[in-house]
This record gives sequence, C-alpha cells and structure tokens, in this order.
Amino acid sequence: MDLKTKVACQLKQAMKDKEATRLSTLRLINAAIKDLEIAKRSCEEGVEAALNDDEVMGILTKMVKQRRESERAYEEGGRLELAERERAEAEIISEFLPRPLSDEEKAKAIDAAIADSGAGSLRDMGKVMGLLKQRHAGRMDFAAVGPEVRDRLAS
Repeated sequence: MDLKTKVACQLKQAMKDKEATRLSTLRLINAAIKDLEIAKRSCEEGVEAALNDDEVMGILTKMVKQRRESERAYEEGGRLELAERERAEAEIISEFLPRPLSDEEKAKAIDAAIADSGAGSLRDMGKVMGLLKQRHAGRMDFAAVGPEVRDRLAS
C-alpha cells in the first residue's frame, strides 16, 4: 500500500474514532499531497499527477521539520500549549515515515557513502551527501548529518 493510500485509510479511521487532533493532522497531510499533485499537474501538461512514495515522503519530512521548528519557537516564547500541539502533530506525521537511523547506523551509512563515492576532501561533500540522500531519504536529518560528513572529510 502506498503512502497516499495509507494516509487516506488512517483519515477514515480517525473520522470513525472521532480523534480530533489526529483527524486534523491527517487532513493537513492530505491537503499537502493534493496541493503538490495540483502543482505538478498544472506545471506540465500531459504528465501524470499521481505522486510516488518518495515525493509523499518528502512532503511528510518537510511537515515534521516545520512542526519541530514551531515547537521550539513556542517553547522559547512560553506558549507550552501550542508547543504540545505541534509535538503531537509531528508524532502523528512521523508514523508514516520510516524509522530514523540510530547513531551507529548513521555513522556506518556515512562511512559507506564516503567509501563508495571515493571522497577524499571537502570538495567531495556534495557527492557524499547526494549518496546519503539517495539511500536514506526520510530516515536521517541531513542538516544534522552535514557537519558530521564535513568533519570526517576534513580529517
């Protein structure tokens, strides 16, 4: 079952269970998916508008990142009830993403990407990051991994 279908099924279940927070979050996900489909359809005539799982995963990853940033901003501003709502939404969205890599798995993935790309200096960082994004999309935070890759290539 693709991610879009999975979201639709969970949306129906949330309606039946009358879970307000879950329902509103799933509606946001559904709306983001439909927005991208419409944008994709209007940009190129004759192109199929259906999104693949990688595109849906990109949307979900972006949504989780936005929620985490908002959560931090609300906590800094003393708005704990809004921070809690953002945290709950991020957790619901994260259910559709693959399990993130552990620190050990992340280190092995970085080592493998450096070895496979033949990277020897900081100039090759783009190649390494490209391989990581290709192999581990949705499973690792590339903004956090970037400094680790830079450190390994610098030494």
